[in-house]
Amino acid sequence: MTLNREEQKRLMVLSAVREGRLGAGEAVVGLGLSVRHVRRLLARFRQEGAAGIAHGNRGERPYNKLDDSVRARVRELAQSKYSGLNTQHLAELLSEREGLALSRSTVRRVLLGAGIRSPRTRRAPHHRSRRERRAQQGMLLQIDGSPHDWLEDRGPGFCLVGAIDDATNEVPYALFRKEEGTQGYFELL
Repeated sequence: MTLNREEQKRLMVLSAVREGRLGAGEAVVGLGLSVRHVRRLLARFRQEGAAGIAHGNRGERPYNKLDDSVRARVRELAQSKYSGLNTQHLAELLSEREGLALSRSTVRRVLLGAGIRSPRTRRAPHHRSRRERRAQQGMLLQIDGSPHDWLEDRGPGFCLVGAIDDATNEVPYALFRKEEGTQGYFELL
């Protein structure tokens, strides 16, 4: 069994600990592992030798790997019975009708691995559409208040309550108030 670079480093450090050239504390610092994990590795190294350093699951099939027969069935159904469907719809139909409870991302990964792309591409987002300005002056007045330090620390803070004409962009009226409120808007109107 071949060891990767990290496992080779662990082997060298644990060999030095076993021979007495390093202490367990130095091994913890050198490997960047917890004391408990270093003790576990050292015990396995003493018992099994260099093979004990390698991860125990090496060479094993991952428990969550999709079975090849399921992959083949998804590919076959996507190309025949359910051709032309996007991955979300396909995943839903596989779950409902075929008893294959797979996530959309799993179905997508299987299809992309087989070179099958989703038939419908994603739509480009629409750019915001601006409202047309009013055709004639006075048709729409936009009114708002703007609390701000208008006097730049040379006096109290005020709120500018103003109106702007939508068609001409002119300000027919504006006034300063201590605070934004109904009274200021009535006075503006």
